[in-house]
Amino acid sequence: MSTRLLALCLLAALAAFAAPEITRPVRAWEFLDATGPRAGLLGTEDGTLEAYVYPLKIFAGLQLRFVADNQVIPAAAIARRIDARPGSYTITYSADDFQVAESLVVPVDQPGAAILLDVQAHNPLRIDVAFVRDFQLMWPASIGTAYAGWNSALEAFEFGADGQPYAALFGSPGAALLSAEYATNYSAATHYVFTLGEIRGHAQRTLALAASMKSSDEALAAYRRILARGAALAAETDRHYRDYLAQTVSVTLPDSKLQEAYDWSRISMVKGFVSNPFLGRGLVAGYGPSKGAYRPGFAWFFGRDSFWTSLALISSGDLPNARAAIEFISRFQRDDGKIPHEISQSATLVDWFKQFPYGYASADATPLYIIAAADYIRASGDLAFAREQAPRLFKALGFMRSTLDAAGFPRNLKIGHGWVEGGPLLPVRVELYQAACYVEALHSLAAIARALNDPRAAALESDYTQKRRDLEQDFWLPNNTYAFALGVDGQPVDQPSVLATVPMWFDLLDRAHSQQMIELLAHEPIATDWGTRIISSHAKIYDPSGYHYGSVWPLFTGWASVGEYRNHAAAAALANLRANAWLALDGAGGNTTEVLSGETYSPLSTASPHQIWSAAMVVSPILRGLLGLETDAAARRLTFAPHLPADWPTAAIHNIPVADARINLDLRRDASTLELTIENSASEPVHLDFAPAYPPCAALDSAALDGQSIAWKTDAENLDWHPQFALTAKPGKTTLVIHHHGMFGYAVPFTPPQLAEPSESLKIVAERWSENGHRLTLTVSGRPARTYTLDLINYKSPTMTIQIPPAETTEYVDRQLTFTLR
Repeated sequence: MSTRLLALCLLAALAAFAAPEITRPVRAWEFLDATGPRAGLLGTEDGTLEAYVYPLKIFAGLQLRFVADNQVIPAAAIARRIDARPGSYTITYSADDFQVAESLVVPVDQPGAAILLDVQAHNPLRIDVAFVRDFQLMWPASIGTAYAGWNSALEAFEFGADGQPYAALFGSPGAALLSAEYATNYSAATHYVFTLGEIRGHAQRTLALAASMKSSDEALAAYRRILARGAALAAETDRHYRDYLAQTVSVTLPDSKLQEAYDWSRISMVKGFVSNPFLGRGLVAGYGPSKGAYRPGFAWFFGRDSFWTSLALISSGDLPNARAAIEFISRFQRDDGKIPHEISQSATLVDWFKQFPYGYASADATPLYIIAAADYIRASGDLAFAREQAPRLFKALGFMRSTLDAAGFPRNLKIGHGWVEGGPLLPVRVELYQAACYVEALHSLAAIARALNDPRAAALESDYTQKRRDLEQDFWLPNNTYAFALGVDGQPVDQPSVLATVPMWFDLLDRAHSQQMIELLAHEPIATDWGTRIISSHAKIYDPSGYHYGSVWPLFTGWASVGEYRNHAAAAALANLRANAWLALDGAGGNTTEVLSGETYSPLSTASPHQIWSAAMVVSPILRGLLGLETDAAARRLTFAPHLPADWPTAAIHNIPVADARINLDLRRDASTLELTIENSASEPVHLDFAPAYPPCAALDSAALDGQSIAWKTDAENLDWHPQFALTAKPGKTTLVIHHHGMFGYAVPFTPPQLAEPSESLKIVAERWSENGHRLTLTVSGRPARTYTLDLINYKSPTMTIQIPPAETTEYVDRQLTFTLR
């Protein structure tokens, strides 16, 4: 396919792509945000806002007030509905005789934001805007004395600080000052208030915010640019994100909620990119309320967050941003090779890495840097990046080797925390999580060395092979679980944890042992309806509010889903994927929170409501897990090994980048046939390794590629098997048709968790097939005295009713189901 034809296809995709939207009643307590590369509006759905132009905080406590018939109505009292779109967040206020839609927009190309008001008023209505000046640098820097004053000519407030060039403006055409902050011996006021005047009928108003770290003139120029674009900003910004969705990997899935969550999560991730005027462009960890301070959630740069998110960006085809995120963090590598944990947005304005203990606090960022870099290089074929990063990558390896313990794994103790930062799980010598990241880093660096013809590749591969064996030997326990860590005394810490799914993600652990561990993790003491607890609720140290010893992280849930798919435990994997997907749709306007209570479906009080790697843990489980996608650009090779739910007749993945090609995959299947259509946009062929999951009861009869018979190899697992097809996708269209028989499957209907409620859904905790595939025994778990439904595919009845018998306990109990298939 020619370059021109490819461009036309992309333009058609852009035109057809519909951006997602969430509309629901207001939750006054729920976080909302409108963020862009240079600014952010953060607040709650009652309309209370704070504003940032990085790295400055401009104001806090902004609220609208409506004055009608001599009555003052706080906007928060009549906030009725929210409409979240990728480019805007709208709150609709509705009273007896007027309605105001307030849209928050942050343009992608300006250091500022806009608040757009669309007003319908039957009677005269005055709109006032009140806020608290909070002109200050983001934590931990400070600018000392700051001020704000009304400029009647500009119809805006001007912000500044004594002795500093920092400046900001906030106002609206036609606005007038009502009151300002003051303090005397007798009284004081903390709010500034200006009015947009009286409106009757239909009208629109634009409030603009802009700032500069250089001068008031630069701030004013940006302010005027934002005002000039006015109401068009929302459409422009929506179009930018719609184009982003069309240009990266798209999926079409029978489960509309999964598909919608995937699209929202791609937007949520890319909104984590911040262009800081002093530091450059990198990926921040997330956004949340500052709670009266100058740390808006985690809106500064984190090493491990960037690397885990980069894996999702790579899978979704956003290779330039993945490279940018990895490269940004690598620039702050310590002289001894350690990779930073976190970098404040005001880091250049203080002695961040020496005065504060956070810069290099973690140990896991260092191996994750190597893992993410290798994944990017494999998917992109970017050998220039590999050569550029190689000295840093080997320096990172040198640091880790300088910290090895007696077992040969990098220590956490006195070096830096692994996943767990504090709490009763510590101290330990080395976490399984940390050890696994090191082993995979060896594997990853060996791959980079081979790509660069570096003679160190063979020794790295040999070290990886040995350390992988050691990992299994040192952490697998006789009670059929993996240890959380090696303790200070070097002995295994017998505390089962979901962190064991990280080495499963990297396929480092024994398959049978992994599946035993997954069965433990699938039980309700760890698997809630909204994700996985870090440890069992039966553990002595468990606390549902424990940040690292009882709460539920979407990050853990995503690790578990990918690890479970990699180990062919598709039922548990899908349950975890659906839990994360629901969080994306039910939270803060398409964004996924950082952490939830281990007790009920409730965000933890300290959570960052828009956490970037939480969004990544919708994307990676769909693409790397469910669909089994992997790309090798240098080899022009794509792997597609899906574990499709039994009730899915179709799945499509489009716009997958493989070297210079864009690949579309369209799969259809029924009880007798599977058809895969491959479209290759390039002028050269692409190799496709296709290995769909089949249940042990099913068999293949024949396969043909473009009408010609084709052979396959067989990969048999305990829970499924995969025919392996080595295909060549010629330019244009290629079609594979498989004929099969004996298909059977089951599906658990998804029931969303209810706010403030504990788990209630049915859980599949174990699956056992007879050797000949004629009998399936399922172990399910549910609440006593509850009735559940299981959907059956290609069975004598379409559904099964499951009655969990009464019991003295309210905790989940197990029940076995047996299906005879022949």
